[in-house]
Amino acid sequence: MHDVGALSGTPFIIITLVKILAVFTVVMVTVAYMTLAERKISAWIQDRIGPNRVGPRGLLQPIADGLKNILKEETLPRQASRVYFFLAPMISIVPALITFAVIPFAAPLPTPWGIVNMIVADVPIGILYILALTSLGVYGIVMAGWSSNNKYAFLGGLRASAQMVSYEVALAMSLIPVFLLVGNVTLTQMVWTQQQSLGLWLAVPLGLSFLLFVIASFAECNRLPFDLAEAESELVTGYHTEFSAMKFSMFFIAEYSNMLTASALMATIFLGGWDIPFWNGDDMRIIAPGIVEGAAPAVWKTIATLLVFMVKTGFFIFLFMWVRWTLPRFRYDQVMHLGWKVMIPAALVFIITTATTMLVLDSLGMQYGRFPYGVILTLVNTAVLVGFLFVIDRDRVIAGAAPSPARLRAQEGRMTLRRPVPPREREVAGV
Repeated sequence: MHDVGALSGTPFIIITLVKILAVFTVVMVTVAYMTLAERKISAWIQDRIGPNRVGPRGLLQPIADGLKNILKEETLPRQASRVYFFLAPMISIVPALITFAVIPFAAPLPTPWGIVNMIVADVPIGILYILALTSLGVYGIVMAGWSSNNKYAFLGGLRASAQMVSYEVALAMSLIPVFLLVGNVTLTQMVWTQQQSLGLWLAVPLGLSFLLFVIASFAECNRLPFDLAEAESELVTGYHTEFSAMKFSMFFIAEYSNMLTASALMATIFLGGWDIPFWNGDDMRIIAPGIVEGAAPAVWKTIATLLVFMVKTGFFIFLFMWVRWTLPRFRYDQVMHLGWKVMIPAALVFIITTATTMLVLDSLGMQYGRFPYGVILTLVNTAVLVGFLFVIDRDRVIAGAAPSPARLRAQEGRMTLRRPVPPREREVAGV
């Protein structure tokens, strides 16, 4: 235990305001430069150069794009519902920007006024707060499609609502094994569990939950191969077809902000958050105002853990962009089939398997938090994950559409069993 003093009074208010402004500014700047990163990554994948005219190596391109959107003319379709047309982008962007408030992004920071928890709001319902707010974004999308009075936009809004409702179920169910293992819904407690209690990142003993969460996050963010709500080849650009200028930009800011939050959430829940691997010097948490459990806090530790958190989050952002420019778009029936008939049953089976394994380990007297406990969970998870990938894959998404070698041999065997008909017999039969 380390008593480093608690923030109170005026310093607490000032530091809280500084954290809010800093996090909001960093999120907005990161979202702006994520657009540049996506264009650069797509150029790299397609063997192009990408933006390189505005600023050195195109680094000022997001600023130029922002100014262009601010100065562009605002349009309003004649038949659009004016109030809801203006309200839709706001409903989409507000939940996307405030969900980052409950994600811890570094180790606690010691200051002359007391210890500072590196999270804007360490609420005891962190993950539930994120699930509740992200589900509100679909209202803005549906409202945008309906208020435009455009059939393409309306179809995009309907697709987005059906898709997000379907995959929210799988997203929430993929987190239930995490709640069972951690025993808490607070994100700071999830980081501490991966540091101390298990000594393993949750992506190892709960790999199937990790995989389901990643897939559902792609669908929730409307990213390829789940961008059926936009589908340029079918619906022009979907729900934001009639939007222009800053209203159009607000939808894009919401999409990239959701992608940033999802990446940070995956890093926090399944990759230890700001935890530095193979080192215990950063294992700490605030258990009471001014009381730190674990290692002693230090400024350099806060900076180091912040950099590690940025690297982990950046990996998932790159994954989002890499998948977009690599995989084709699913058909709509495939999207619904994957969500309802594959992911939800798999999540249910994994919940039952994880709970049963934990109950058996507890009945055998194996202490929770020891390394063998996590190893046994990892072995069980590996078996379930292999079954999910290769047994449940009846649509041959992983194995591919080509027939397997065994199937080819069977087809060749059936062909050889057929006796070729001689030409004379064909003439007699009138063939």
